[in-house]
Amino acid sequence: MKVQLQRKNEAVHFEGSSELSDIKIHIDGAESIGGEGKGIRPMELVLMALGSCSVFDLSSILKKQRQVIEDIRVEVEGKRREEVPNIFTHIHITFVLKGQLDEAKVHKAAELAVKKYCSVHDMLAAGGVEITYSLKFI
Repeated sequence: MKVQLQRKNEAVHFEGSSELSDIKIHIDGAESIGGEGKGIRPMELVLMALGSCSVFDLSSILKKQRQVIEDIRVEVEGKRREEVPNIFTHIHITFVLKGQLDEAKVHKAAELAVKKYCSVHDMLAAGGVEITYSLKFI
């Protein structure tokens, strides 16, 4: 796997691309280092990576169990330490689901998705990040 970041201005706005996709993403830094609000910040990308990895696996498991998902949303919130580098110390994932769902199956599927199948979870947890999750049914 390989990605590329191309500088887009004299500040810290970059365009990210991947050899696996034609889609481009915009990444920018904080205003304190010259960011201009033209993209997602790197640590937000980490949260998005964890949330997307987990929800892809959760959705796949639930489909295999013939659960009917009408809607699914993931909210990921990270807490960072004060000292530099400001790494994540705790991340909480909330899966918000709507559909014809067996709650016991969803709980088991979420446990598998987050703690067994999500490689982003394993990388972060290996670095000492505490990762928790919860489910909300609407």
